[in-house]
Amino acid sequence: MHDQPSRGPAEARAFIQASTAVAAPPLLPEIALHLATEVTPLWQATEAWLSARGLEPPFWAFAWAGGQAIARLLLDRPEIVRGKTVLDLASGSGLCAIAAARAGALRVAAVDRDPMAKEAIALNAAHNGVVVEAHAEDLLGQSRLPPWAEGAGVVLAGDVCYDAAMTEAVLPWLRARASEGARVLLGDPGRAYLPAEGLVEIARHRVPVIDDVESEREKWGVVYEVLATAPPPPSPGDRHTSRGASS
Repeated sequence: MHDQPSRGPAEARAFIQASTAVAAPPLLPEIALHLATEVTPLWQATEAWLSARGLEPPFWAFAWAGGQAIARLLLDRPEIVRGKTVLDLASGSGLCAIAAARAGALRVAAVDRDPMAKEAIALNAAHNGVVVEAHAEDLLGQSRLPPWAEGAGVVLAGDVCYDAAMTEAVLPWLRARASEGARVLLGDPGRAYLPAEGLVEIARHRVPVIDDVESEREKWGVVYEVLATAPPPPSPGDRHTSRGASS
């Protein structure tokens, strides 16, 4: 193992390759990623082990259910991204970005605030024979988009509603992209912080998940389109909400 893989891209990539195994996510036999499995060091890692190596929790080493649902949708319906510029927010492993590239997107940029994710995205994209621009940056903390993130016709965000603080930051950002004319797709397996309004369900898949990482053996990975503005909460007598509607 390499200590402090954040010292440089080469060391980071060597660490990823040594700490993961190449495997296909359950819903995506067409795509292979460097993932944590029961036999890899990252699967067995403790918080102290990660901290000693200067690592954040390795979210990039798992194919989360929401991201798998987005990726499956793009491969099944490539017209969503074909010929378009795509931005994948909080990309993690790069799964959604890779699926967009495989589906014929004109240009794909993937961003994650974890520098290790940037290197994982680059490794995974190369392994799958696609071109994905990988960036390590926190777009949510910026008042303006950097030039490389501008002009996306489709914005992807898998599994971003994992806690209250992230949800409060990411939903306005996603709605802003929708208000600019982008089609914004959010993948989520029904986490508690997912908002009840302003989302339109467009696809769902039952996704096997890894024991000890999720609370269940399977989850519904659901893809929603994020509306530019959330409608007001319904009155008590109104049974219909935008979340959960199908198209």
